[in-house]
Amino acid sequence: MPFTLAAPVHSEQVIKKSRFLGCVEPVTGREQAVARVSELRAEHPGARHVCWALMAGGHSAANDDGEPSGTAGRPMLDVLRHQELEGVLATVVRYFGGVKLGAGGLVRAYTDCVAQALLGAERVPLIRMRTLRVRVPYAVEGALRREFEAHAATLEDVRHGGDVELTVQLPEDRAASLMARVDDLSQGRAVWVAGGRGTVRSGPARFGCGTRAGTRPEGTR
Repeated sequence: MPFTLAAPVHSEQVIKKSRFLGCVEPVTGREQAVARVSELRAEHPGARHVCWALMAGGHSAANDDGEPSGTAGRPMLDVLRHQELEGVLATVVRYFGGVKLGAGGLVRAYTDCVAQALLGAERVPLIRMRTLRVRVPYAVEGALRREFEAHAATLEDVRHGGDVELTVQLPEDRAASLMARVDDLSQGRAVWVAGGRGTVRSGPARFGCGTRAGTRPEGTR
């Protein structure tokens, strides 16, 4: 089961004089993730790197931001994937302390920074939702409304014409059962209308990672 986060979580570590500020937070998608990275760059003008990884289905991404290829973004993404997270952005701001860590050291540093942040995270299950539209005779509308309630389906829209058209949203894993019940109750007269869609729902989340710098170490570049 995929999860998102209830709120942003942070970590901080110093490795061979380099300072790593990590944040893992829920985001709505790539656009918000890119905007957050831009905000972090503005908040940390003295940082050498702002590396990030986004786990968001087809919009997932990893960015090393000038670190050697494969030593930052990809390891961070692997942590998110291992934790079964979805709709989550991980960022690590690095203030270079003058000592190179080597490829292996960088992978460990970025991996640990994200993993340490997630130790204090509250994970929230993601519920995949399905929207269904069906047209039925008026005589079965009442029975269908009761069936929707039994399947925890939310009635989003009702349109009355020659027949009645109802639009509902419900957890995806209950959709097949509901459709079968509607077909039975309508004795095969239900017409399923194209245009249903899948969405993802989670518990309430607070977006935005609060800046922790004030926090720029003196004399680093």
